[in-house]
Order: sequence, then structure tokens, then C-alpha cells
Amino acid sequence: MSEWLLETYLKTLHLPMFGQYYRQLAGEAAQAQLSYERYLLALAEQEVAQRERNRQAQCIKAARFPLLKELADFDFRVLPTLNKQVILELAQGGYIPRHEAVLLLGNPGLGKTHIATGLALAACRQGYRVRFYNTAALVSDLLLAQDDHRLPKLLQSALKHQLVVLDELGFIPFTLPGAQLLFQFCSTLYERVAFIVTTNLRFADWSQVFGDERLTAALLDRLTHHAHILEFRGESYRLRERLQHDPTPLPAPATAPTAL
Repeated sequence: MSEWLLETYLKTLHLPMFGQYYRQLAGEAAQAQLSYERYLLALAEQEVAQRERNRQAQCIKAARFPLLKELADFDFRVLPTLNKQVILELAQGGYIPRHEAVLLLGNPGLGKTHIATGLALAACRQGYRVRFYNTAALVSDLLLAQDDHRLPKLLQSALKHQLVVLDELGFIPFTLPGAQLLFQFCSTLYERVAFIVTTNLRFADWSQVFGDERLTAALLDRLTHHAHILEFRGESYRLRERLQHDPTPLPAPATAPTAL
């Protein structure tokens, strides 16, 4: 009866780890002749650890990563010009409460999204509220929100995040209304939310995507203010991986027949 009552109370108090471990730890405490305080501490440690795991899982789920990629899995040897120490320092998350930006620039296939995801995952585990966006998809959402008169609500919701990732900025050119809305989004979050941005564009080429030089200059001014800028230079990781598995050269492009 007392055991059933104890488990009922533990459920009522939302202490599932107490319910799962109290018998096991009671036996271990008795065998080791631990005090009641040490036994209670061991139970509390299990409960706190599980709550921390649950919190991290919820934070990672809320970030909406397309794929989970860890910094530990990135091979820095293939990009010797990329400063590993700087990235590991960024992984400590100090830039987030300072509302700074991390800009990852370079050609496709060099691991920019991998590093961005790894940094954002580290932020989730540190308790920061994170949101990962594909930039083109975000612009589509902004346009739809404007049409539905939900734009202020969307921007207010974005301000609840502490870190926003804008992935693949520049892969698809924006319409002028889309570019203006992305500028409004970034301006609203500027100096209130930290950013990670991945792009295959040099800064000089951003106006080709945004279609407005003044708007581009204003956006760059905000994103590069207090920014950590990392340039990725090297051979495409995906192409290199393909050649390792299949060394057959890619077929040469077809040529037009010579006129007789």
C-alpha cells in the first residue's frame, strides 16, 4: 500500500525519474551505507538530468533543423584555411547574448550548412531559443504573411528567438517585394537576435539577388555590424566524396555537330 501511494505521489509531483530509480538507488545506497541525504541527492540528480535532456530535445525540435549535423563530425582537415579554433569558440555561444552575427561565405558544397547547424545545435543545448530557416522559404512565408495581414505577428514571433539561422541566402534571386520583406525581417531582429547566415555570394554580388543596391547596402550594414565573417575556400565536399566512391570522370558536355 505504501509503495503504491509513493508512486502515486511521485506521479502527482511529476517526478518520473524518482519513480523509475528509487528502488534501484535504495538498494545501492543500503549496500554502500549511504546517508539519506546522499540517496535523495542521487534521485534528484537523475531527475535533473532527465529534465535537461527533455529541454534540449524540445529546443532542438522547435528549431526545425532539416538535418542534424554535429560540429564533431566536420572534417576540418579538408579546409585548412578555415579557422577551427574560431568556430569552437563560437560554439560556446558568447556571440548570442551580444546579438552578433556569424556569416559563412563560400562556394556550394564546402560545409557551410553543416557548420551553421552544428553551431545552432550547440546553442540549443545551452538553452537558447533557436530557429533555422531556409532563406527562400522564409521569404515565401513573409510574402504569404503580408498577404494574410499576419506580418506583424510573424515578426513579433521571430523576436522570441535568440538565434536565427538564414541558410542558403542568395541561391534564388528575390522579387523586390520579397527582398524588402527580408530586409524588414532582418532590421526588426537587428541587435535584438543573433544571426547565422550561410551564402555562396561575395558581398559585392548581393545586389544581384536583392535587385536594389540601396536596400542591399543597408542589409549588409546591419548583418556585418559586430559580425564574425568566415570564408570557406576549397573543393566541394560532395564532389570530393563522389570521386572517392566513383573515380570515373564526369562526362564532358555535348558539343554541337560541325556543319558540313
